[in-house]
Amino acid sequence: MRSVYNFVVTPKGERYNNTKKLGDSELILNTEVFNHQYVNREAEVISTPMIGDTDIKPGDIVLVHHNVFRRWHDMRGIEKNSRAFFNEKTYLLNHDQIFLYKRDEEWTAPKNYCFVKPLRAVDQFNIESEKPLQGVIKYSDGTVKVNDLVGFKPGSEYEFIVDGERLYRVLSNLITIKYEYQGDEEEYNPSWAQSS
Repeated sequence: MRSVYNFVVTPKGERYNNTKKLGDSELILNTEVFNHQYVNREAEVISTPMIGDTDIKPGDIVLVHHNVFRRWHDMRGIEKNSRAFFNEKTYLLNHDQIFLYKRDEEWTAPKNYCFVKPLRAVDQFNIESEKPLQGVIKYSDGTVKVNDLVGFKPGSEYEFIVDGERLYRVLSNLITIKYEYQGDEEEYNPSWAQSS
């Protein structure tokens, strides 16, 4: 199956990641269909669009928008699938619903996106755990270099857990400044992100 304008993908695992294995038991973390934090965001590409240029190939693993596999209730309370739904194992995505792709065990950011690792706050007067609006580039589309220390616009960060690491997806054009390292920067990854 191949679409003219859309990527055809299948979820990697189930539609929701709302359980965790603890020894021989399984713990249910969430029972709500509307909570986006427990929606699976990983998919495997079945086919690419016929029209358009992309570096993504069939077989690549992609990180997708949280609404792709999500179910929701309409105003009458009837459960619905997302617009991307074709059947339980097949979904049709626009290019702007794919934020990161993996080939040969290496993640790559598509055009217009960067992923930033937050920094631990070291200011003694700061009650927050991380520095606001600053981080280190983990995955880049090429507009900035990997490992650059950068700042970004307020409200531009969108949280992802990638291989047990908490990262922010930031549009490349919303990265506003490249800092020089001061020597006291420490990457921040909370323990709850590492357990996924």
